[in-house]
Amino acid sequence: MASPPREGKKKEIYKYVAPWTVFALNWSMRMDKRWRLAIGSFIEDYTNKVQIVQLDEDRGELMHRATFDHPYPTTKVIWIPDPATHYPDLLATSGDYLRLWRVDSNGQVHPECMLNNNRNSEFCAPLTSFDWNETDPNIVGTSSIDTTCTIWGLETGQVLGKVTGSVRTQLIAHDKEVHDIAFTKLGGGRDVFASVGADGSVRLFDLRNLEHSTILYEDHKQLPLMRLSWNKQDPNYLATFAMESSEVCID
Repeated sequence: MASPPREGKKKEIYKYVAPWTVFALNWSMRMDKRWRLAIGSFIEDYTNKVQIVQLDEDRGELMHRATFDHPYPTTKVIWIPDPATHYPDLLATSGDYLRLWRVDSNGQVHPECMLNNNRNSEFCAPLTSFDWNETDPNIVGTSSIDTTCTIWGLETGQVLGKVTGSVRTQLIAHDKEVHDIAFTKLGGGRDVFASVGADGSVRLFDLRNLEHSTILYEDHKQLPLMRLSWNKQDPNYLATFAMESSEVCID
């Protein structure tokens, strides 16, 4: 008796080769834009690039969809955390400033707004990272080399109107440069975030009471901490690592 034909096994590894060194990337959450990825370049020049690639499920390949210019390398790229598609199709990038980009129905990318908190200065303090609040997509937090974290309030509800943003608060978060910021699901997921910096500490903040912060961890060698990430399943845990270290600390 002949064995029934087996269904073809789907490809599990997909590869896309960018035309430059990749420095940042992020998956889109939108259910109507499956397998879509934004990637940022690292080019030693003022003009850098951001590409959007997406899986073509019929061809089984990651395909280029769009490219746009970006001033300096992107230190981070994040799609708006909007699986249910209640908001415009937005992408945010950090570098010299926080920039928002809109993807139209034809897949073309257009600059939406640039958020600058240094209007009285000729120079800007570069942004090292940022995070987009998943509980409330109208909140974005940025970290900077000037020792501060800035919390931005966005007006993103307009599907057709222009998206705008304004500073909700800015605080001195560390004694040295701040390298990363991340919101947590603790306390309802809207108001609590942590940051890491060149002073070797992880600090916890609550937007409802910014007069105090909590030091969660300090590197015993006082090495700069570069990145942090909260556990998606249990917000009581986070991970960080120090500069030029092969160890990941889970606290």
